[in-house]
Amino acid sequence: MQTLPRTLPARIEAAARRGRGTITFISGDDAEPVTWARLHDDARAMAADLQRRGVGVGDHVALLGPTSRALVTAIQAAWLAGATVMVMPLPMRMGSIEEFVAQTRARLVAGDARLVLVDEQLLPFIEAEPGDPDMVPLGAIDGDAADFAPPALDPGRLAVLQFTSGSTSEPKGVMLPHAAVCANLDAIVEATDYDPDDDVIVSWLPLYHDMGLVGLLALSMTGGNDLALAGPQDFMASPARWVRWMSDYSATATAGPNFAWILATRALRRLDGLDLSRMRVALNGAEPVDAEAMEALIEAGARHGLQPGAIFPAFGMAEVCIAGSFPRPGDGLRTDPVDGRVLETERYAAPASDPSAAGVRRLARLGRPMQGLEMRVVDPETGNVLGEREVGELQIRGTSVTSGYYRRPDLTRAAFEDGWFRTGDLAYLVDGELVLCGRIKDMIIVGGRNVFPQDVERAAGDVDGVRAGNVVAIGVEGRRGIEEVVVVAEIKGDPADAVRLEVAERVRSSVGVSPREIVLVAAGTLPKTSSGKLQRSLCRDRYLKAELVPA
Repeated sequence: MQTLPRTLPARIEAAARRGRGTITFISGDDAEPVTWARLHDDARAMAADLQRRGVGVGDHVALLGPTSRALVTAIQAAWLAGATVMVMPLPMRMGSIEEFVAQTRARLVAGDARLVLVDEQLLPFIEAEPGDPDMVPLGAIDGDAADFAPPALDPGRLAVLQFTSGSTSEPKGVMLPHAAVCANLDAIVEATDYDPDDDVIVSWLPLYHDMGLVGLLALSMTGGNDLALAGPQDFMASPARWVRWMSDYSATATAGPNFAWILATRALRRLDGLDLSRMRVALNGAEPVDAEAMEALIEAGARHGLQPGAIFPAFGMAEVCIAGSFPRPGDGLRTDPVDGRVLETERYAAPASDPSAAGVRRLARLGRPMQGLEMRVVDPETGNVLGEREVGELQIRGTSVTSGYYRRPDLTRAAFEDGWFRTGDLAYLVDGELVLCGRIKDMIIVGGRNVFPQDVERAAGDVDGVRAGNVVAIGVEGRRGIEEVVVVAEIKGDPADAVRLEVAERVRSSVGVSPREIVLVAAGTLPKTSSGKLQRSLCRDRYLKAELVPA
């Protein structure tokens, strides 16, 4: 068995030497193909300039800018120079320049950035303050590859400092050493039957998110497969582009969250002339995967050659580099129908005798733990390890688990229990496979029932006039201290009492709870993370502070 290097620079060098593989940078309707070998030469030149500017082994280099050839080259250059990469988020919804700058500065301070490489278009918005690291335009980094002095390789050195989504008042930097990232990449290769000479990956995912940076870019950069890379702004401007890219580049693999696949499904229904027959890994990394949405994708994609077995529901998180559990390629969508009442009242996933009966929840099976990882489910209150189908907190340990949160020993101690990382996810295991139920902190307890917010959100999102994927269900304290449900939904047009009444009725009939209040807000109102996930906790805070402005 071949032993692969445990550092990214060694793997990048090997991939470049293969002399095969191209990364195509997509911007709008333009495409620029560049071989991995050429990009590596450019990165060596950039790395030489970084060294000239004083960047050394272990320094943290922050990168701020949209997906581009310069950004990707700089990411590789930082790794070659022995630095740790910190890719700064670009909010999908920029409420104000001041908020964006404050968020960026908080991460730079929390991550001890030595140098910040900034896209020229963003540089005017980031006014340097005393104590800030040096800020240099991306386009100004250009040295001579002959001057590059490769540093000694160290698998224990930090490769990535990945800031988790959520509140930025106290940003959490997940530490990912080279050895952990390489272990996770090896696991992805093993689990997906990856072949760099045949696989073509398409991605628009942001490079400040672990799925985009590690799962798709680093995999391609270290393996040398063909990669078509766009930015999230290109996808959001026209979601139909994603499925066109899959067809145009004969993609075999891509990935996206639930909301993106819903948009892709709409595009597949109205477009003609696509060929998705080579697609074998259409990864859905949302938590939890929406089975109904995936079935709609399968139906819409059939006439374009999309095989049902290509659907790839998976689990991942930054704290395991990216990939936590994968199904086997070709298995497609598989669900575990369980009795919803038993799940909510007894925290047990009792198999449903009739999957189509009322009250049945169909939860997606997310495959087995990745190579090098172990998973267990424990009682959140007692810490006792639970048996099969018993619902509790998912815990993980193994080769690609984070070493902790940067400069936050308090958070690191709280996150680990006897070497097991506490994910905060409610889950259970069945036949060795992982099934997710939701987040512990998001659970709403109504009359002794554990109401899963995604069930409420799915029901409300089906109402005409409500923007699908833009609904938040939160729990608030009601009379006599009993928790009640509040639904906050973005709407497509003017607010209407009929929409509010229909949402309330749909939630009552589908979930069996009566919402305390239905708040209809304008599009773009709900708080989201930089990767596009809804922030239930922040929405709850804004609701309680009366900061949500009705449409």
